Amino acid sequence: MRTVNLLKVAYKSIIKNRMRSFLTMLGIIIGVGAVIALVAIGQGTSAEVESQVSALGSNLVMVMPGSSHMGGVSRGAGSINSLTLKDVEKLKSESEYIAEVSPLVRASGQVIALGKNWSSQTNGVDPNYLIIKDWEMENGTFFTKRDVRSRAKVAVLGKTVADELFEESDPIGQKIRVRNIPFKVIGILESKGSSMMGDQDDVILVPSTTALYRMTEGKNVSMIMVSAVNNEVIEEAQAEITSILRKSHKLKDEDSDDFRIRSQTEIIDRVSSVTGALTLLLGAIAAVSLLVGGIGIMNIMLVSVTERTKEIGIRLAIGARGRDVLIQFLIEAVLLSLVGGVIGIIFGILLANGASHFMNMGVVLNPFISFMAFSFSGAVGVFFGFYPARKAAAMDPIEALRYE
Repeated sequence: MRTVNLLKVAYKSIIKNRMRSFLTMLGIIIGVGAVIALVAIGQGTSAEVESQVSALGSNLVMVMPGSSHMGGVSRGAGSINSLTLKDVEKLKSESEYIAEVSPLVRASGQVIALGKNWSSQTNGVDPNYLIIKDWEMENGTFFTKRDVRSRAKVAVLGKTVADELFEESDPIGQKIRVRNIPFKVIGILESKGSSMMGDQDDVILVPSTTALYRMTEGKNVSMIMVSAVNNEVIEEAQAEITSILRKSHKLKDEDSDDFRIRSQTEIIDRVSSVTGALTLLLGAIAAVSLLVGGIGIMNIMLVSVTERTKEIGIRLAIGARGRDVLIQFLIEAVLLSLVGGVIGIIFGILLANGASHFMNMGVVLNPFISFMAFSFSGAVGVFFGFYPARKAAAMDPIEALRYE
């Protein structure tokens, strides 16, 4: 019953000074709201980036050109390219943990069709590239192994290229020219949208041999795309790729790899690490507002103790113990913090949803973060309210009654 009475007294004291109480809670409200909103935005961004990386392919492993060295100085990634179609064939025939392999030959250039032109990326690939990239056809067909063997001049367009060149007309069966080489359009890829690497639909796919021998020097492929058997054996697949390629390139034990391997999992882990650190930093910055709010609570509670000195003296004079006075003022401080925490949670959720709606940002509202922010606001009330409460409890009743 005594606790109920203390709560009633604390409630009446807060209501009596509504504006002051609200301004005191404002620091807590802003702090809790900022923590929830910024962490939600940070985690939403992280989830969106991970989703974009996952959309790059299925159990994807990318083999890229390595770096050369001159005078002990590295000339940078991609400065040496020893990847060939022979490597692709060896990976296909000698691997255990690889499901699909496709070369990728880059040959960007201006594309012309129906009097229009568009600058796009042309990639030479094999038919199983669609499986590796987990891509579907929207219309038409994809080229076949026979087209690869015959170096056929056929092309499959990304949605962006198709829309830019053909607008309302059907591209299937139409002719386009890339680097002044004529290609027949046989299919349109389903839209994949934009990713961290740009517009995935702004691409033209042609047979790998066509790109290699008709559009480039016919020596090296730009990259080898690999799909592991499943997500659990990606590390084994990477080790296997390294072993096969070192053997194919006749590298000695003391020689460095002349290629680089990057897996989808590795990219996701790196991105998650960066975005996680950023989210933590944003949360920590927002948490400073909670500390500022706590200082505001301490300040107001000290003012309240001074204003109510006579009231404290009367309570102590008629038999109240110092502990009762301490608990009373501590309850007031905690109540201010907790009410501010609840309002802050609502404010944070509204702020996060507003950012998602108006700024087109992905957000992830985490109930655990809300609970932690609310708990921390209560802890702030206890920590910063204890000194004023202790000061009130330690008053001499006679001196308190004399106070003017």
